[in-house]
Amino acid sequence: RKSLTIDESMIIADAAGIPMPRAAVARSREEAGRIADEIGYPIAMKIVSPDIIHKTDIGGVVLGIKSRADVEENYELLVRRTRTIMPRARILGVLVQRMVPRGREVIVGAVRDPQFGPLIMFGLGGIYVDFLRDVSYRLGPLTKSETAQMIEETKAYILLRGVRGEPPSDIDAVIDVILRISQVMAQVEEISEIEVNPLFVYESGEGCLGVDIRVIIT
Repeated sequence: RKSLTIDESMIIADAAGIPMPRAAVARSREEAGRIADEIGYPIAMKIVSPDIIHKTDIGGVVLGIKSRADVEENYELLVRRTRTIMPRARILGVLVQRMVPRGREVIVGAVRDPQFGPLIMFGLGGIYVDFLRDVSYRLGPLTKSETAQMIEETKAYILLRGVRGEPPSDIDAVIDVILRISQVMAQVEEISEIEVNPLFVYESGEGCLGVDIRVIIT
């Protein structure tokens, strides 16, 4: 089993049609500055290491950067901080990503069971996923109606529908992403695990964006 780097994972997301913000991995401060100028501000930066799963736990994420000088400075800061906290971690660079507006946060993903095949997962996302465990599962490949049922089983569905006068979120866009994950798991047997967390979901008709993705292959 091998965990793909974020840039490798994003190639799979792109091929599968999973929408993500513009981003690239920088391997020097100058390259980080160039990428930021190209994709536009504000910028989010995340350390890239196959040895670090939860980057926020080690301060490996910086958000809301508005200038090239700050991007270059934060490149150095992230690398230095990671080396201090996790000296054995392999650092492959820093992801420079266009910041996008926050939406409702959900998680979508799948794991390949050796006996039953792909198990598709949906739930409440972001940093609370491990604590709230609001998740539903289905064996893939999925139909559209199975996917809708899967979403409706969760508390996340109540939030997506809109509470206390809030506008409803784009549930159709979420269904589309889940179906794309189901499809990629059916087509690419080497993928043993895929997780998009968080997936920001916007108001009805405005789509969704996967902010982070993790792919494990065998």
